[in-house]
Amino acid sequence: MAVTMRDVAREAGVSPKTVSNVMNGYPYIREETRTKVLAAIDALGYRMNLSARNLKSGRTGVIGLAVPELSLPYFGELADQVIDAADEHGLTVMIEQTGADRDRELTVLARPRGHLVDGLLYSPLGLGQDDIDQLKSNTPMVLLGERIFHSPVDHVMIDNVPATKAAVEHLLAIGRRRIAVLGIHPGEKVGTAAIRYGAYAETLVEHGLEVPAELAFPAGRWHRSTGAEATERLLASGLDFDAILGLNDTLALGALRVLHQHGRRVPDDVAVAGFDNIDEASYSNPTLTTVDPGRAEIARKAVDLLVRRMAGDDSEHQEIAARHELHIRESTLGRS
Repeated sequence: MAVTMRDVAREAGVSPKTVSNVMNGYPYIREETRTKVLAAIDALGYRMNLSARNLKSGRTGVIGLAVPELSLPYFGELADQVIDAADEHGLTVMIEQTGADRDRELTVLARPRGHLVDGLLYSPLGLGQDDIDQLKSNTPMVLLGERIFHSPVDHVMIDNVPATKAAVEHLLAIGRRRIAVLGIHPGEKVGTAAIRYGAYAETLVEHGLEVPAELAFPAGRWHRSTGAEATERLLASGLDFDAILGLNDTLALGALRVLHQHGRRVPDDVAVAGFDNIDEASYSNPTLTTVDPGRAEIARKAVDLLVRRMAGDDSEHQEIAARHELHIRESTLGRS
């Protein structure tokens, strides 16, 4: 005989309504009660009839997560943490990729999704201020990541300027003055590359230094390969430099490989820093100094906000900047 919601309620010592609230991710439940219900569900092997629930409640128990590219470690690790946070609310996550392409990002927004998901976590890279009206939707939505524009929906963001400045301040503190930057996007005004490069330049000026425009090297997609290619161009230029700032960790990891191939010692000859604190940064050789932009906090707060909106909270939308942390490792300080 199939296990019912009443069986779960009896096992947990709560009402069937409380079990239903837990299964539907209702936010205002004591953690002790939620834990008892989830334990009873596991013990009895209960599986909700999603089709029946959807017809009755109009909810799917699924949220969407749209990210640019899962092959980039930052977004893969972000997705993993979103899944963990959603699981605490009894929600399943459906993931789609946009390739950071504006047209594909707009398609995600235009696609009817109410019958598929109850809400959407959305990390756009291709959209700009002119697209702000496209963010208005009947489906609850929370934006993730970059602080690109003020929008009509909740936004849990990377605090790019102070986070980038922390990395540059560290490089200056250890005596580096000719800091090359990998990953700029020439002509970009509001994207991640522009924001982080602007913070780099601002930090140099604050320290009375000129901004060496010749040490800014483009990279389209921020992968290890493009970081390696940019470093090859840097070395071939013959320009003097004593540090590299990758605008993300994968660019910096590509740089480490090329520097090693060319006999440049890290950090003795060249200090290297990145941004994102992906897992690989702790295991590269040398380990990579990097900024953690608060990925775990972004995932947790974004899911919590989305659950509130899905439950009908119509309070004023929020912009939340996650806290960053600089992790100093061997690529700037060497081995102890």
